[in-house]
Amino acid sequence: MGNSATDHLLQISSVLGLTGVGLGAIGAHMLNKTLTERGMLESWRTAILYQLFHGVAVLGVAALNAHKPMPRLETAGYLMGAGSVVFSGSIYMLCLGMGPKKIFGPATPVGGLIMMGGWGLLGFCSTTTKNE
Repeated sequence: MGNSATDHLLQISSVLGLTGVGLGAIGAHMLNKTLTERGMLESWRTAILYQLFHGVAVLGVAALNAHKPMPRLETAGYLMGAGSVVFSGSIYMLCLGMGPKKIFGPATPVGGLIMMGGWGLLGFCSTTTKNE
């Protein structure tokens, strides 16, 4: 049985992947005309791209964590997942004209910084010990 952090990271990865593919399809088919008319199609695609990339990144972090559990590694995966939700989620809301722009506009770069924090923290994770 895997550790709970690895299981949580796998769940985060699967939710990011599942919703990323679903929202990509919705944007390409159901919302294409609306997003194009609003000039938001490229923004929608950017949100999808970052969400899917980070879903795969969290999957990689989960695989590393299954091999050698490390608190920093777990935190890096959680930051990537949370940052992706904030970054992409705020873009989806802005594209659809939902919610206050005063909140969702500034949330996008905050989400990006959270994702960057995850990548930065990942750089401080070593998968070898000094004796290996």
